[in-house]
Amino acid sequence: MKTILEYARANQNRFLAELKEFLRIPSISTQPEHKPDVERAAAWLRDKLLAAGFPKAEVMPTRGHPVVYAEWLAAGPEAPTILVYGHYDVQPPDPLEEWNTPPFEPTIVGDDIFCRGASDDKGQLYIHVKAVETFKATAGRPPVNVKCIFEGEEESGSPSLEPFIREHRELLAADVAVISDADILGQDLPSIAYALRGLAYVEVEVIGPDHDLHSGIYGGAVRNPINALCAMITRLQDENGHITVPGFYDKVRELDPEERAEMAKVPFERETWLHEAGVKTDWGEPAYTIVERTTARPTLDVNGIWGGYIEPGAKTVLPSKAFAKISMRLVPDQEPVEIAQLIRSYLAEIAPPTVTVEARDLHGCDAAIVRRDSPAMKAACRAYAEVFGREPVFVREGGSIPVVAIFQKLLGIETVLIGFGLPDDRLHSPNEKFHLPNFYKGIETILCFMKFLGE
Repeated sequence: MKTILEYARANQNRFLAELKEFLRIPSISTQPEHKPDVERAAAWLRDKLLAAGFPKAEVMPTRGHPVVYAEWLAAGPEAPTILVYGHYDVQPPDPLEEWNTPPFEPTIVGDDIFCRGASDDKGQLYIHVKAVETFKATAGRPPVNVKCIFEGEEESGSPSLEPFIREHRELLAADVAVISDADILGQDLPSIAYALRGLAYVEVEVIGPDHDLHSGIYGGAVRNPINALCAMITRLQDENGHITVPGFYDKVRELDPEERAEMAKVPFERETWLHEAGVKTDWGEPAYTIVERTTARPTLDVNGIWGGYIEPGAKTVLPSKAFAKISMRLVPDQEPVEIAQLIRSYLAEIAPPTVTVEARDLHGCDAAIVRRDSPAMKAACRAYAEVFGREPVFVREGGSIPVVAIFQKLLGIETVLIGFGLPDDRLHSPNEKFHLPNFYKGIETILCFMKFLGE
């Protein structure tokens, strides 16, 4: 391993230069005008996989943006096979005025690189590519068989991913999946997420009059759809965030005392958390801690609301329509399709007779829990300890990575989440960053993980 690690350290500058190239491609999957950029990012990634030593790497079409697939099976049938997942698409950079540096021009400030996609997920994805290259240059091949599936639609709900996996089950067969699209608790405090929340996401449209009206002439006699929508939203939760949709909690798997005790051992500083969130105090169900609320309890949030006149100046309009996007983070045993139906039914029930309500499903995914005692998990723990100097702690993750449940369901394999982001990386926000020491440590951790798993 000494020679292998020396190669990785000697080539850090080149690895960083390549990452900058990757980050400059504005591969925004949710915006049609960036479709050529998404395709360009896929082709760039394929070429780098081939250059890293993968004998096979190709851009494979889907109904949406393409999947980049690669494999190197030189370790032989007796060696374990890992399936590395990541995504090369990124979130839109808006609002642009809040960026301190250009969102698609990688800028290094201190030990951090600022750019959209730096941590989520181009920087973490590229760790695996460089780890494989390092094995090729020093040992001739990786000590395990490696397959990669990198998608271009994660930030738009992965609509093509499950059909692709279903269609290519044999191609993607592996012993374990590995994903680096997650945070650790701190620069010197590695962690592994063993549970992820699911998601149900709907868009609500409230329709009033068949055209916009003058608020002075009709106001007070015609129900304003925006007012009606706001009133309906306030009925979805109580003042402590407990969701009032009938049946919402029926299948929630409650935390047992043992797991709550384990979660309480996770290092957590409330004041630091408040600073990172940019708020003065926390909010939510008082019977649960902040860690439990953000990782192990279901939530409901309005992610966007609009209607009427929103440009500069005044326009006294009574709008004909109002809209809102509402997402619900789910916990194990809650089913996205069922939860979406529950909220659609409840919105229809509480809507005043003066308006019409339509609710459309946007996307969803299942929650997931993985084993903490598998050989791959043990190899990951040992690798973290080797590079970071301490064993990782196990945590629940508040976000969603849909592919974890998909891998369980379609491929029958569990996932090890080996992340290297930090809690203050500002994912999905302006000024996203990646801590460069974690980029380099990430490469070394994956090198050790593959070696230990191969043994």
